[in-house]
Amino acid sequence: MSPTTRWNRRQFLGHTAALAAASVTPAPAAPPRRTATDLVTLGRTGLKLSRLGMGTGSHGGRIQQELGQAAFNDLVRYAFDRGITYFDCAKSYRTLPWIADAIAPLPREKIFLLTKIGGKPEKPAEEIENLLRTYRTDYIDCLLVHCQVTDTWTDDQKRLMEAIDEAKSKKRVLSKGVSCHALPALKVAAESDWVEVNLVRINPQAKHIDGPTPKWDASGADIGPVLEQVRVMDRNGHGVLGMKIIGNGDFKDPADREKSIRFVMSLPEVDAITIGFKSREEIDEAIERINRALAETA
Repeated sequence: MSPTTRWNRRQFLGHTAALAAASVTPAPAAPPRRTATDLVTLGRTGLKLSRLGMGTGSHGGRIQQELGQAAFNDLVRYAFDRGITYFDCAKSYRTLPWIADAIAPLPREKIFLLTKIGGKPEKPAEEIENLLRTYRTDYIDCLLVHCQVTDTWTDDQKRLMEAIDEAKSKKRVLSKGVSCHALPALKVAAESDWVEVNLVRINPQAKHIDGPTPKWDASGADIGPVLEQVRVMDRNGHGVLGMKIIGNGDFKDPADREKSIRFVMSLPEVDAITIGFKSREEIDEAIERINRALAETA
């Protein structure tokens, strides 16, 4: 066999091997593992926040207030170090004056600051500016009309909603929405073109969830009607944030906390959730439970 023939044979074998390798379809890449601290997109707002948020208003903020400001600051910063970027606040919470100091050393552009205004403020534009000054920030990532219960809330809160729109036009507020505490209000919120973000009470035990009675402290007996409205919100492109995941702190049994977290993590319509924490251990537990639930439902 001539050297030319041997060379051609080598070329042929090499070419055949290359074709065989090229014909092998690579295995599809495994989907990225979801975690409690992933940055997720909130509805159609385009804004990003961690899947797990820290609430600062357990029992009106009394639980966090009892920590003292130094311990509260430490807890907020620990949450951020663990990957939590979403902080849920409100004008009515006792922790309101503490938020600015708590987040002061943190990079503002990485924080998703949600706050709420309730009642019927006489000068809503001033209320918004007061909040901005209190938080010592140039903008609020999400501002909600707080604790609505009736099916007339969009009429009743028209002046506040107009003030929020004005602040949003100036980029003092980046997104807007409502926090509801009764089904009549929730149904209106789900269909509202004004609403971009809904804060919804969700847990499978139906503890402190929205019911038919238009009172903030009345509760429903079945999570079904709430989930029906959550699906409407999702179809309408609203962001959905879950709250009362731990039953307003009533779920002392770890099995109840596990059940609720697994349930809410199974809902594709829910973008993120907020839980009120009072210790590092509670933050660690929630992250662990969420990560496990997400891994098992992948």
